[in-house]
Amino acid sequence: MGARVAVAGASGYGGGELLRLLAAHPDLEIGPVTADSSAGKPVGALHPHLAGVPGLAGRVFEPHEPDRLNGADLIFAALPAGQSARLAAALPAQVKFVDLGPDFRLADPQAWERHYGGDHPGRWVTGLPELPGLREQITAAGRVAAPGCYATAAILALTPVVAAGLAQPHDIVVVAASGTSGAGRSLRTSLLASEVMGSVSAYQVGGTHRHTAEIEQALAEAGPPGNGPVTVSFTPVLAPMPRGILATCTARLQPGQPASTAGLRAALAAAYAGEPFVTVLPEETWPATAAVAGSNGVHLQAAADPRAGRAVIVAAIDNLGKGAAGQAVQNANLMLGLPETAGLTVSGVSP
Repeated sequence: MGARVAVAGASGYGGGELLRLLAAHPDLEIGPVTADSSAGKPVGALHPHLAGVPGLAGRVFEPHEPDRLNGADLIFAALPAGQSARLAAALPAQVKFVDLGPDFRLADPQAWERHYGGDHPGRWVTGLPELPGLREQITAAGRVAAPGCYATAAILALTPVVAAGLAQPHDIVVVAASGTSGAGRSLRTSLLASEVMGSVSAYQVGGTHRHTAEIEQALAEAGPPGNGPVTVSFTPVLAPMPRGILATCTARLQPGQPASTAGLRAALAAAYAGEPFVTVLPEETWPATAAVAGSNGVHLQAAADPRAGRAVIVAAIDNLGKGAAGQAVQNANLMLGLPETAGLTVSGVSP
């Protein structure tokens, strides 16, 4: 038997993806799975794709109660804002915890207040192993906060070129399209098939989306020192697909630096050399969401636009994979001393 893990908030799309990955994990045993309004319902009724998984489909969701989760070696929390903080406070400090929600992502209380409101819960180690120094911190940590799905795509795209001094941090624009599963499972008119099919729409425009603060925080911490303030204009777009994110990120090229596609690609390649889940695509091959669907993979490509004086970096991820459940499992593997890639794949599902 491997480590025993629990999933709090297992009834949503992120929780269902976690259960799918954990069911096939060679070193983890699924313990309690909890839900709020779905407590008492069979797992297979809410997640039909798990109907054939022995020992899981016939189980029922338990209520969110710390005592039910306390026996696990590690807890995944896929809960709305504010709920993970309350759950973590009720559990012993020795219980490892990976939070897929936003509660512990931000260091700045003002940024928290602006996007979430209420008391600032604090900050945990950021669960993005590909960033410099974070893999070691995650391995040593007892509690880790996985970044948001949009933030993951944008941060992985932009960090190498900003950190290398190839792009200015004060004029960054991110436009990212996401599948509808990124909005959660709650019933909303704007997410009905009749509203979404055949339509692409922007939402939370004008710097109001909560992942903006995460992107700015990560890029500011990436440096280099003296790089100046980071300002990101982020526009999220809802696309008529169930899963996936395509983030198109642009930043003004540094004055005096050659406007070189080769230089941008070299920065990406150097930053992610040996990373198991990040692929810098061949030149002029551009990322597509279908290529990473169902995987923990990240596809990146870059080009310089010398006429506009801007760097363009495009990232594709699965918002439920590397943007949520896959990344959470990757972090848990490190925290539990397991191979980082255990239970995960870099290969997408095609067609």
